[in-house]
Amino acid sequence: MHDLTGFQRDLLYVIAGKDEPHGLAIKDDLENYYEKEIHHGRLYPNLDTLVEKGLVEKGERDRRTNYYALTSRGSREIDARREWEADHLGEKPSLSA
Repeated sequence: MHDLTGFQRDLLYVIAGKDEPHGLAIKDDLENYYEKEIHHGRLYPNLDTLVEKGLVEKGERDRRTNYYALTSRGSREIDARREWEADHLGEKPSLSA
């Protein structure tokens, strides 16, 4: 996870919190969080990077809509990041608990 941008890490967190979200649902969540528009040219290349890194799986819901889901590795990476954060903040939450 150390080689991801903050935006890519946020993408992972959004995907982790939803059940196989499609790109527009991810985009909507991030726009609410960042309070600004997220362009497709930023969103989809970063999602593709997460797929290439083996952190996210991309599937096809129908011919026009893809969905995204964390892989086991993606879940482990989030857990490791949250442990690292907890070590620095004094808490120990776990995604897989």
